[in-house]
Amino acid sequence: MKSFIKSIQIALWFMFLTFPIMVIKVDIIEKTVLWRWKNLFYVGIGSFLLSFVWRFLMERKEKGAKDKEESREEKLTFIQRLVSEPRYNRPLFASIFMFLIIFPWIFSTYQTNIMISALIYVVLGLGLNIVVGLAGLLDLGYVAFYAVGAYAYALLNYHFHLGFWVVLPLGGLLAAIFGILLGIPVLRLRGDYLAIVTLGFGEIIRLILENWDEFSFGPSGISNIPRPGFFGLNLSVEQATIYIYYLIMAMAIVTIFVVNRLQNSRLGRAWLALREDEVACEAMGIDRMKTKLAAFALGATWAGFAGVIFAAKTTFINPASFTFLESAIILSIVVLGGMGSIVGVILAAFLMILLPEYLRAFSEYRMLLFGAAMVLVMVFRPQGLIPNVRRKYIYEGKE
Repeated sequence: MKSFIKSIQIALWFMFLTFPIMVIKVDIIEKTVLWRWKNLFYVGIGSFLLSFVWRFLMERKEKGAKDKEESREEKLTFIQRLVSEPRYNRPLFASIFMFLIIFPWIFSTYQTNIMISALIYVVLGLGLNIVVGLAGLLDLGYVAFYAVGAYAYALLNYHFHLGFWVVLPLGGLLAAIFGILLGIPVLRLRGDYLAIVTLGFGEIIRLILENWDEFSFGPSGISNIPRPGFFGLNLSVEQATIYIYYLIMAMAIVTIFVVNRLQNSRLGRAWLALREDEVACEAMGIDRMKTKLAAFALGATWAGFAGVIFAAKTTFINPASFTFLESAIILSIVVLGGMGSIVGVILAAFLMILLPEYLRAFSEYRMLLFGAAMVLVMVFRPQGLIPNVRRKYIYEGKE
């Protein structure tokens, strides 16, 4: 009975919150107001049912957690087996790779563009995963490095006519320098204080790009950015889209390989130690300053690469493309996928970018459905879609 009453209260609260959006529709041309009372009824019934089912599932979850508490560490989920055991993951990953290879030939240019955006966010998510997932440094200004890469290509091409392949490494290098510049003043900060400073850094970069007209052309942005060249051939829009698709796909594969190697390297172990306990990490002889700066620099490098490719893909950039919302989306990808999990970040990037696009059939309700899906995932999978499987070393001594 208590759950029933609480569900009714939640339904009434949701009806009150969504009343202006779901009921009132103003036709500016006809200067009329359309009252859609049926939508309010649907919101009330839907929120009541969702709340009631939610409470039921949460009770079952708590009960099941108590029953499985003793055997939880001994069991691996099916998804974790796919990630950790080669006999499972090799055929799966090979199939996914073959599908991505033939994707632009079986789908339209529009679908290919969406997939390019998803792969860009895969690179961004894996880059931020170094800073947040491995080193445990909460960075809310990651989009600033993304902007540095994009504007590096646009400005160097505009003023010095440098091509894509020349600027690609320069964009990563400039972003790494900015990462070090951010890392130096925040070496002693952690937690909320670090998040606030990084957020301020991202806003500083955005405001500079928006207000320094002589340097960045302000809100008007930079247009006519050339696409990547291919041995001097003139490519059509469709051909250039396919070329950029394979380019970002190769970049994503390189990123996965490098991040995986870094994760299992001595530096990666230092990041994990830094994430768990900074004091104990420093007591074990790890240089905290160099470790943090390396995390900021390497994470920013991949954002710079992604920014250069983004500028080449869109052929137009302005400061509106690099707001705090972008940082929030990239951070959501890392948290949703699983802190430190490479496969989880990849899966979350595809979900975060592709799901809103394919929910366009639901028109104005798509973002409500998308937000509800994210809330459900984080409630029932707080550790992420695919938690990071840490290596265990077991010593079997002789009797």
